[in-house]
Formats: sequence, structure tokens, C-alpha cells
Amino acid sequence: MDPIVELKNITFKYQPEDSRPAIDHVSLEIYPGEWIAIIGHNGSGKSTLAKTINGLLLPNEGEVRVAGQILSEETVWGIRKAVGMVFQNPDNQFVGATVEDDVAFGMENQGVPREDMVTRVKDALEQVRMSDFATREPARLSGGQKQRVAIAGVVALRPDLIILDEATSMLDPEGRFEVIEAIKKIKEESQLTVISITHDIDEAANANRLFVMKQGQLVKKGTPEEIFSEGPKLIELGLDLPFPEKLKQVLKERGLSVPDSYLSEEGMVEWLWTSVLNK
Repeated sequence: MDPIVELKNITFKYQPEDSRPAIDHVSLEIYPGEWIAIIGHNGSGKSTLAKTINGLLLPNEGEVRVAGQILSEETVWGIRKAVGMVFQNPDNQFVGATVEDDVAFGMENQGVPREDMVTRVKDALEQVRMSDFATREPARLSGGQKQRVAIAGVVALRPDLIILDEATSMLDPEGRFEVIEAIKKIKEESQLTVISITHDIDEAANANRLFVMKQGQLVKKGTPEEIFSEGPKLIELGLDLPFPEKLKQVLKERGLSVPDSYLSEEGMVEWLWTSVLNK
């Protein structure tokens, strides 16, 4: 299977005189249907990396290939049609007077026939569980609901992949849960590729693979189990520990023997129940 995203030794500086590149010789491959989380502390280069994938920024060196096209000034608009992007602040993404108007906006710009547009709006709102809010004013929605509408607007455009650029960072826990569940549902139903730019370790745990950025470089990559098993080494990279790892540390301090391998929240619950039953 060919990768849907392939970066070959790309480097990017915002200003030629910058002493350190925002992206420093990064190479990676992302395959169709994967959920990739790109994690790192503020200033690590993860959002800049996302902007090179959808053509908002062109690298100074190296090659970006998306959906079979090499990024250039000639191909950038075709690549942007293949890549949908959901940004951090949901309030900055609304242009329609109602939810359904907003979801339709991007399709209007692309010249999608009205009959197809109506069907796509309906389908996209169903996928994010926002059908009941179709005629609602966006200002009356919660943060989580707004981001779900923003995701619907992207899904309706039928992209090959979606980039979530810190899309849950301004939401409360309930809103964050709503958005993550919506993405899970869409990924399974539409077989979309998802790239999540985040510093939220618990959000990143939903991904198939993690890419860890530090000072513009890709310093680690692997499954959540492989990366989170690093434990305290994550803190050295400016990252937090996921909740199950924090819980394991507390249990160790209380003299309990816990598994060395990484456990998801579900896995941790199962292990705790098994431990109790075996006593």
C-alpha cells in the first residue's frame, strides 16, 4: 500500500535568518486509514508540520507528497481539496447563519450541485450526531458542538484525510469527549485518514501511531503502547504522562506490583478487576 502522506527530509524556516528551523529534516510516511497523533510541547514544530501537509506552507528543502501529488505552487490547490483541516478555535470557523448553512459553505465554493450539497450536509451532520441542530444558530452551540459542526463541514467536502490542529485544546472534558467520539465514528464509517496535532496525551492514546516532535525534529515514532511505555522519559520531552501511567505510579508507591507494559484506560480497568478477583 502506498502512503497517503510522505515527507522526505523536509526543512522549513519562517525567516531565512532564523537560527533553528521550525521543521528540521523530517521524514515520515502515513498510510490510508491510519489515525496518527503528532505530539510535542509548544514550539516543537507539530503545527508547522501540519501546515506543510495541507500546503499552507511550502518547505524550503525536501519533498511533500500527498495523495499521490508532490506539493508545489502548481499542485497546492489539488492537495488542499484532498486535505481537510479543523483548527483550534471553533468560533473562528463559522461563516453561516445556521449550522446547515455553515456545513454547506465549503461545497458552495467548490461548485457542488445543490442536490448533492443537500445530501452531503444531511449525511455529514448525521455522522457527527448534529442533525437535530441543523437550523440552529452556531452562536447557541456549546464548544464541543461547534467543533463537531466544523468537522461536519470538512467531512462534507469528501477529503482523503483530516488534520485536527489542536482541535480539542479549548474544550472542556465533555466537549473533548464529544469531538473524539465523532472522529472515531467518522474514521470507521468513511475510512478516512486522521492526523491529530495535540499535546493532550490522553487524546493521542486513540491513535494507531504517534510521532513525537522536539525542536523541529521527529525524535520518536511508534504505537501508543511503545511510546507510553517510555514512562518518565516522556517528561524529558516536555510531555505529560497518560492517566493510566500516572495511576500505575501511585499504585507502585503504595507497594503494589503493576505491569511494566503500557495499558490503556480500558486495559487498566480490566487489570484492576482481575487483580481484585484473584485476591
